[in-house]
Amino acid sequence: MSPTHTGVTAAPADLDPCGQEDHPDCGIRDVLDRIGDKWSVLVIVELAGGPRRFRALQRAIDGISQRMLTLTVRRLERDGLVLRTVYPTVPAQVDYRLTETGAGLTHLVKALADWSLSHRAVIAEARQEYDRTHPDHDIR
Repeated sequence: MSPTHTGVTAAPADLDPCGQEDHPDCGIRDVLDRIGDKWSVLVIVELAGGPRRFRALQRAIDGISQRMLTLTVRRLERDGLVLRTVYPTVPAQVDYRLTETGAGLTHLVKALADWSLSHRAVIAEARQEYDRTHPDHDIR
């Protein structure tokens, strides 16, 4: 193993803030990485309206692939934000709903989504201006 390689640990992440002055993000980054990613926010927004079946979620979230939706709901389920229920029918029916913890996020996520919608034109203009004044950049 190289000196710069970090090993993978099987132990669960310690999410408690450590309180050390030089580690202000201990325990926070892991959670924010999950709930702040593009697809998780959209899944939470959709599930805020109530339980949804997989295909209904996929149709509601423009551009998400089946694989990415599967990974996203599994990660949210692992984090205790989404509950997956399988019904004993033929074929099996599965729905997804927010847990109490996940539902506690909805007002925050919806506020972010609302803010995004109301500011998208201003952001698009700022991007165009930046692109015009920095023609050689590779930021996307």
